[in-house]
Amino acid sequence: MLDLSKYQGIVWDMDGTLIDSMGAHMRAWQQACEVFSIPFDYDYMHGLGGVPTKKTAEILNEKYQLNHDPIAIANSKRDFWVAMGESPSIIDETFKVLEHYQGKLKMGIGTGAERLHAEKMLQDTGLMTKIETLVTATDVTFGKPHPETFLTVASNMGVAPEHCVVFEDTPIGYEAATRAGMDCILVQDGKIQTAGLTFIR
Repeated sequence: MLDLSKYQGIVWDMDGTLIDSMGAHMRAWQQACEVFSIPFDYDYMHGLGGVPTKKTAEILNEKYQLNHDPIAIANSKRDFWVAMGESPSIIDETFKVLEHYQGKLKMGIGTGAERLHAEKMLQDTGLMTKIETLVTATDVTFGKPHPETFLTVASNMGVAPEHCVVFEDTPIGYEAATRAGMDCILVQDGKIQTAGLTFIR
């Protein structure tokens, strides 16, 4: 088990970190991009994981010099995602860490998802009852890579940022964590990247 005893709080990203949902999100983005004739680059889009949907649409407009309505793009992506009817599943490796430190460290989630979507995902997986605070794209002015999401989670938990560790699965989330003054542990394809980390029995 990871030794997180030097921290007072854990801040979790949601999609791709605690919940295995990135594949469905990428398929929904691909369909939305086809509707608006936006080039779809899987690796580039995956790298934007954690960025609020509307902001992602604005980034795509700028990248490809387009002038689509970002809200229309975001709504299209959301509609495709909802239509899939995906049943979210928990990522086992990170869930074991969450369970181990349940009641020992403060727990919060900071996600780029909208609140209604995040609440449904967390309720469907039973994770909502295991955290003390949820901060979504709906709750902040600036999404990731701005640190506001993670700083708000820390504030809600009553833990100073420097005493928090973040679990994230994207470079943008990692940047948000470091800008918040927090250590960050990366999760890739459902596996915690353990290089340089300390373990306990």
